[in-house]
Amino acid sequence: MEKHITLPLTEELAKTLHMGDTVYLTGTIYTSRDAGHKRMCEALERGEALPFDPTDATIYYVGPTPAKPGQVIGSAGPTTSGRMDAYAPTMMSVGARGMVGKGARLPEVVEAMKKYSGVYFGAIGGAGALLAKCIKKCELIAYEDLGSEALRKLYVEDMPLVVIIDSEGRNLYEEGRAAYLAESARDFS
Repeated sequence: MEKHITLPLTEELAKTLHMGDTVYLTGTIYTSRDAGHKRMCEALERGEALPFDPTDATIYYVGPTPAKPGQVIGSAGPTTSGRMDAYAPTMMSVGARGMVGKGARLPEVVEAMKKYSGVYFGAIGGAGALLAKCIKKCELIAYEDLGSEALRKLYVEDMPLVVIIDSEGRNLYEEGRAAYLAESARDFS
């Protein structure tokens, strides 16, 4: 099903999204990769506040390239999400609900998604220049020393994504593969 949604990603909104849905996302998202996630989780361990309010937040796993003159941001393609798997359950435990990236997630991340009504959106790898066109505003908010991995606040309009894992833990990578193999087996029998 095709859905146009406006952030923040509340629990109620998250529960309306299902594995395989095509989603056009509009609203504020945050960027971070493994170095930024490590810093945020270390801050949480020390009892410190994060540099943004994680409540119902969506985090895009991206390390954008520098913007050229006249651009809001450079190429902004997804990072392999597994690099954030050690941190994702902690981030969800403090309110972050949406994750955007590419690739499979560990079972403990899926369990945290079910517990906290999280949603994992897939973005198309290799399409960073096209995805950057959906980014209308970009603001550096923390960890400038991390360069492309710094924490940024983005405003996106109609960012095309697919729900890979929904809040019930249904996983397109697993169920889609199983359906394809079953169909292929029928074709050859």
